[in-house]
Amino acid sequence: MTKLKVPEMSCGHCKAAVEKAVASVDAQAKVDVDLENRTVQVETTAANDALIAALKEEGYEATVAA
Repeated sequence: MTKLKVPEMSCGHCKAAVEKAVASVDAQAKVDVDLENRTVQVETTAANDALIAALKEEGYEATVAA
């Protein structure tokens, strides 16, 4: 399980864009977006770098959350 911090994520459109970005890396990934805390939990075998790069392509900076 990977937890990412996505500070600029704040609305339903953001949630959809983040889910789309993760799906582009791993279509089978399970994604749980928490808009209030601006985090995304992803159950995937994909590398964190690949997820972060996909989010960046959608316009969202992301980092691995502690």
